[in-house]
Amino acid sequence: MNRREVIASTAALAAAAAASPVLASIRAPMPQSSAPLAPVAKKIPVRIEQLGRVRVDDYQWMKDDNWQAVLRDPTLIKADVKEHLTEENAYREAMMASTLPLQATLFQEMKGRIKEDDSSVPATDGPWEYYIRFNVGGQHPLYCRRPTGRADGEVVILDADELAEGKAYSEVGAAEHSPDHSLFAYAEDAQGSEVHQIFVKDLATGEVLPDPIQSANADFTFSPDSQWIFWTNRDDNGRPDKIFRRPARGGETNLVYEETDDGMFMGVGRTSDDKFVVIGIQNQETSEARYIPAATPTATPVVFEPRRTAIRYDVDHWGDRWVIHTNDEAVDFKIAQAPTATPGKDHWTDLVPHTPGRYIEGIDLTAGHLARQERADANTRIVIRDRAGAEHEIAVNEPAYALSLAGASQFDTTVTRYAYNSPSTPTQTFDYDMASRTRTLRKTQEIPSGHNPADYVVERLNASASDGQLVPVTILRRASTPVDGSAPLLLYGYGSYGIPMGASFSTNRLSLVDRGWIYAIAHIRGGSDKGWNWFLTARRMTKKNTFTDFIAAAEHLISTGHGKAGNIVAQGGSAGGLLMGAVNNMRPDLWAGVIGQVPFVDVINTMSDLSLPLTPPEWPEWGNPIEDAAAYDYIASYSPYDNVEAKAYPAILATGGLSDPRVTYWEPEKWVAKLRPATTSGKPVLLKINMEAGHGGAAGRFDYLKEVAHDYAFAVWAIDKGWEQA
Repeated sequence: MNRREVIASTAALAAAAAASPVLASIRAPMPQSSAPLAPVAKKIPVRIEQLGRVRVDDYQWMKDDNWQAVLRDPTLIKADVKEHLTEENAYREAMMASTLPLQATLFQEMKGRIKEDDSSVPATDGPWEYYIRFNVGGQHPLYCRRPTGRADGEVVILDADELAEGKAYSEVGAAEHSPDHSLFAYAEDAQGSEVHQIFVKDLATGEVLPDPIQSANADFTFSPDSQWIFWTNRDDNGRPDKIFRRPARGGETNLVYEETDDGMFMGVGRTSDDKFVVIGIQNQETSEARYIPAATPTATPVVFEPRRTAIRYDVDHWGDRWVIHTNDEAVDFKIAQAPTATPGKDHWTDLVPHTPGRYIEGIDLTAGHLARQERADANTRIVIRDRAGAEHEIAVNEPAYALSLAGASQFDTTVTRYAYNSPSTPTQTFDYDMASRTRTLRKTQEIPSGHNPADYVVERLNASASDGQLVPVTILRRASTPVDGSAPLLLYGYGSYGIPMGASFSTNRLSLVDRGWIYAIAHIRGGSDKGWNWFLTARRMTKKNTFTDFIAAAEHLISTGHGKAGNIVAQGGSAGGLLMGAVNNMRPDLWAGVIGQVPFVDVINTMSDLSLPLTPPEWPEWGNPIEDAAAYDYIASYSPYDNVEAKAYPAILATGGLSDPRVTYWEPEKWVAKLRPATTSGKPVLLKINMEAGHGGAAGRFDYLKEVAHDYAFAVWAIDKGWEQA
């Protein structure tokens, strides 16, 4: 009898006992729980010796040997793995059955906050305005254009709902029109594996041209003359390895560049002034650019500046010069410039010098202005600079907010675009005239069900880390929610790759906050929330700072009355799921529940597996445990999967996607299999694997909301100890 049959027969027996006095009396001396039986994963010990160290992995069998093929076709998953995942999904559904009404309510609330027929602010590019919009009830956007300055004359270029029809998964990862407006290209992922086909459409005839590009990243560009299309190839291991070019309307494919270092990512695009095609090559700490003049799009790319370990740079062209965004002798980055003909480092001069603590995140160029986005103290600002060097700032006066530079859609303009929001304030989109310093509000995010920012309080606290560093924490709560430790708290964190967590607005969070929860974001080290050094001090041999910062944030929130130990749900995804696994091992007493979304928890095994897409590119982030014994020992000391032990763990929800190339499905599967027999608390350990999606979950906007509603229902269930009624 398999596990699903055991669950079914147990439920049937319980139902029969309830209906039959005879059966009930027979079983009375030994009451049986009607709770579902948790799957028990088989153990097949595998001994792994590495650098003189030995580890034993009981659940390595969960990794399909043919995983590359499974990413492209999930139906190829081996039978025993599919059976186990199916049982895990059934067990979670049975355990959380009591939350189904809450999930339905949460979903309707979240859906009610979305303007179903929403549309983006049109972006003007010469004779056309381009935008996306949604139909009422539509899961996917429509890509449209209309003549500039007119409200009529709409042309639907691509209906992504129609594209997705009949498919279990469909997502447009990138879309772009050609500079001459005659062609439109889009990259579709039909598995969730991030392996794309690129289609090109003739906008005059409406015809999708034959022979789509196969096995591509969601990364391509047309040449400035619109005659060629460049794209990034994805190899069998899911890594970008080559840049190809072919005529935009189809024809012979030519190799433009091949990267021999498996540890490098790649991408291709055009400069802001359309004078060059640029290939960007980078890993977590080193980068290199190669460029092709627009006048000779079939030329061999030229190295801009040879790669140097620990030096990052990216480039753009400003009409008469190169502009370089770099950390060369500038931890928080600076902006340099160089002549068009001699772009190498020997010719770099500072345009915006380095200022410690002011992290320059990126730049946008128009003919007369350079706009840059900066980050400090977990907030952002935008600074405008004209060609003469005069600068002014677009500033905001709130304790916590998100200001994001969207940039200009054409080069010959004085107007750029930016968006503003805060945890309590819906997004406002502005067009800003950089010459006259005037702004025009183009759109305010509409909340159909209603929203009053005055009903909420946004706070910014600073938690003291173990080494004295101050960790910013952003808080959202209703004004009526007491700050006395009684309110349940959800604490969210990430803390890797230098990616900051913005203090932004989310309609979904309101479903918890309106129920009396406090929602907090911990801006921990590993991100760049307080500058690039905030990232550099929590990677490789200092990675544990990420975890202890999160714990410090939780303890500080407890001390201020924003939370209480055992009444907090921790949440994080991907590398934030690693964070969840680590703090779950380090301080299980703090949490009522832990939500690890696509959690990167099997760190030592993954970073030792050369076949996986992200392993070589991520050694600069985590260390190389194949060659470096110190890196092995340090990773092994915190890797969540390897540090599971007998202790009272909180309720756990791990999620994953069968087609996920970033955090493969077997990481959460193995983690759950090891946690369940280890926990002494009696609290459930649950697994949710989307059998038809990848790293980002469901592609449709409403299907995605159902996943959020599920996770938030688990949070409520964990606080309320809902499994006691399961």
